Amino acid sequence: MPEREAIFQKAMNDGHSAAWDQEWGKAAASYRQALQEFPDHPKALNSLGLALYQLGSFEEALQTYMQVAKLSPDEPVPMEKVAQIAERLGDLKIAVEAAIRAGDLFLKQRDAEKALENWARVTNISPENVVAHSRLAQVHEKLGHIQPAVTEYLAVASILQRAGNAEKTREMVDKALSLVPSSIEAKQADSLLKAGQLLPKPLRRKGGTGPLRMAQVKELEKPKSVGSGLDPVAEARQKALTQLAELLFEFSDDNPSAQEKKGLSAIMRGTGGLSLQQSEQAKVVMRLGLAIDAQTKGNEAQAAEEFEGALEAGFNHASLYYILGFLRFKGNRHESAQRFLQNAVKHHDYALGTRLLLGQALSGKLRFGEAALEYLEALKLADCSTVSADRADDLSQQYEPLVEAHENQQDEVALRKVCENIRSLLMRPDWRDQLHKMREQLPRQEGDVPIPLAAVILEAQSSSVLEAMNHINQLARTGNLRSAMDEAYYAMQHAPTYLPLHMLMGDLLAQENHTTDAIMKYSIVAHAYGVRGEATQAIKILRRIIQLAPMDLGARNRLIDQLIARGQVNDAIREYLELAAIYYRLADLDMARKTYTTALRVVQQGNASHDWNAHILQRMADIDLQRLDWKQALRVYEQLRTIVPDDNATRRQLVELNLRMAQTDKAISELESYITHLESQNKGDVALLFIEDLIAEHEDHPLLKRAYAIQLHHTGRTDEAISLLDTLGESLMQRGDKYSALEVINQIVMMNPPNVEEYRRLLFQMQNN
Repeated sequence: MPEREAIFQKAMNDGHSAAWDQEWGKAAASYRQALQEFPDHPKALNSLGLALYQLGSFEEALQTYMQVAKLSPDEPVPMEKVAQIAERLGDLKIAVEAAIRAGDLFLKQRDAEKALENWARVTNISPENVVAHSRLAQVHEKLGHIQPAVTEYLAVASILQRAGNAEKTREMVDKALSLVPSSIEAKQADSLLKAGQLLPKPLRRKGGTGPLRMAQVKELEKPKSVGSGLDPVAEARQKALTQLAELLFEFSDDNPSAQEKKGLSAIMRGTGGLSLQQSEQAKVVMRLGLAIDAQTKGNEAQAAEEFEGALEAGFNHASLYYILGFLRFKGNRHESAQRFLQNAVKHHDYALGTRLLLGQALSGKLRFGEAALEYLEALKLADCSTVSADRADDLSQQYEPLVEAHENQQDEVALRKVCENIRSLLMRPDWRDQLHKMREQLPRQEGDVPIPLAAVILEAQSSSVLEAMNHINQLARTGNLRSAMDEAYYAMQHAPTYLPLHMLMGDLLAQENHTTDAIMKYSIVAHAYGVRGEATQAIKILRRIIQLAPMDLGARNRLIDQLIARGQVNDAIREYLELAAIYYRLADLDMARKTYTTALRVVQQGNASHDWNAHILQRMADIDLQRLDWKQALRVYEQLRTIVPDDNATRRQLVELNLRMAQTDKAISELESYITHLESQNKGDVALLFIEDLIAEHEDHPLLKRAYAIQLHHTGRTDEAISLLDTLGESLMQRGDKYSALEVINQIVMMNPPNVEEYRRLLFQMQNN
């Protein structure tokens, strides 16, 4: 057992360390390892739930928190997490049930505010939920929140009236009137009842439409028949709508991350500006909500207009471009569809669906040569998804000579056949099963390299280039690099645009230590892949360039562009941080800060973990301090305080910066705010140490010593507090600062020591001299 506990604890520590670094994949793996030792450990399950949530694995996160809630039925937090994640997934039934249960559990723990918060969440999702409104009414009344209680009792009355319970309806209205006899809304309800009219329905709070839109999107996911799925185009449409619905969570009025974003706007506005200002954000959210509503109701023309409205308001994302391309294609506006789809083709979530739509659009224009190339690229993406990740690159390269050979195909009948064959293979709900079945029937190649399905569909004979590549690799492995390069030049005469061959030549140059030539070759290949919309290959090559030349800033910037285009936002942010670190090492602080600011904007606009915010802001603040830009540093630290209120270093910097800028009142206000925060968490000792550290840096500052004395008094060390204040008062008198000395003596009187009368007499004498 001790051995299992040691393994468990190490795995948990590794998970916490990875989580601190925002490496949520590693964190989740460590927590899973811990759970292998103790499968029902609530803390490990809670930690895994958080990691999965940060990774965007909401379904699994929901199941994990449901397991925690089952193991700890009296704990409200896991149930609250279930409610929040179910909202995110659009499962409103689970969200409502869990939020009501969470509210009940919080109330049992005497945390009325959290209880109210959870029941209010229910009424936002389901405005006519009588249970939630009843709970809100009763607790608001007990807490003395009279006006909210009146509103909730009237909401209950309206719901009960529509359920046909006239007696209870009358009782609820009378209850509201008894609380506030002068209430206009209660009087109005009374008049309506007497006139036999219906009371107004309870209203949903402004904002927070994310759960409802997500529920609408979830309805579209339901298969039309048992056992059926979605074809790649419909799958991508579903993913795009889901991502857009998630944005309504990000910008919801009551979402903490939305509040955080509003705060970040204040910092970023002065350093390049946001692509979306607050008014534009409101317009985007409204347009997206209307568009999703129209889409789920089958009104696709209106949906397209609303989505275009969001684009015009300044919002651009691959999900928006894809759904617009999809809708315009369905509306037979193929030119417009192609324009939108070209902006989505690099993103890994939409590449396959986009290629298929482009193929269909081009076929409709009888441009079968271009259409066949799009269909072949679609088949490549689909085929690579049927093999393991470590073999996908090899398979992708097998497609290149086939695609290249087909570029010169002039036979329209053959081109049309290619389009029809691939379309019939992929545009079906069971396309994955179909591809797996085809792959199982293929013979295996030497070295277990998978054969591309396109070879079967095209019946192409492009094996000569592949054979040449194998021969070049054999020569390179035996150290015959010059002969390998000669073979590569010879092969290139037959396949001048075959990019894997050029890539292999770059590898040979790198092995011969011709680094500059290798980087030049890699750069050309990466650019070509980027132009073709193959972001995965471009990323792979750009990483190789950076490995050879870490200070190549151009390559790193291109890598970031490709990562963002592909939707790998967290990876892009890591590259931004590395780029900023390079600028920092080069002592270019302006470019370093600008890079951090750009990274912060990407966090805000993309689907990245919001934990990056504190990480980036801390580095921005460090640069501001080094540049002695105290005013800007202060603004950054104020945002950090909001994001990480428990961070001791941030709080200290806020106090010290205000002191340096002679803003004493603000410094003391910051200090008092942090001390109050610590005391609310029963951390009085931490507060004392915090003030001690400040006094060590600012020995002559009387207000800090007074704050320290107050804290000593609060922790029961009144004698020490009075001794400190006595010394401080004498020091102030010697300086001739009579006013401050009077304040110190008055503070001693307020502490009521045994000899308080002596201090009162002293105070009287000083005031009358």
